[in-house]
Amino acid sequence: MAVIGSSLTEQVEQLYKEHRSWLSIFIQRRTGCPQVTADLIHDTYLKILTSGRLPKKQDSKRFLTHIAKGLLIDNYRRKQIEEAYQDYLLQLPQDHAPSAETHVQMIEALTEIDALLHRLPDNVREALLLRQLDNLSYKEIAKRMNVSVSSVEKYIAKGLQACIEAAIEDRI
Repeated sequence: MAVIGSSLTEQVEQLYKEHRSWLSIFIQRRTGCPQVTADLIHDTYLKILTSGRLPKKQDSKRFLTHIAKGLLIDNYRRKQIEEAYQDYLLQLPQDHAPSAETHVQMIEALTEIDALLHRLPDNVREALLLRQLDNLSYKEIAKRMNVSVSSVEKYIAKGLQACIEAAIEDRI
């Protein structure tokens, strides 16, 4: 873990004092939840601390807004994943319900998979999902996407490569 210098800490603290009020309003309007707002404000400044990058004084609001918007999107996606997983669990017999620990681990894994998929180019993501989830052949995917079979092969190879790299990173 990186050691955070006292100078950086002081600068982030000053940034926090100057902007916490409007940032709180900005996030609260979008979440409607004081607890989520507090968490996202915390995460915004934590992200700055861990990155070690501070904005120029005149860019502070834009910089904080950019980080907060990304965290709001992540929060929204995670909420969608949690709701979908909860719906899935409701379909299972009660004796098959996972433990609380397994539940948390599954949400974390699904969130990581979602983030990985959203980092892929649209055509790569679409081809990979059509192959893996819908079990379509390369020819069927090519027809559906209106591209050549060789393009589909490249898209899926690129998507699988990204998955392998993500799996390797998690193990190191």
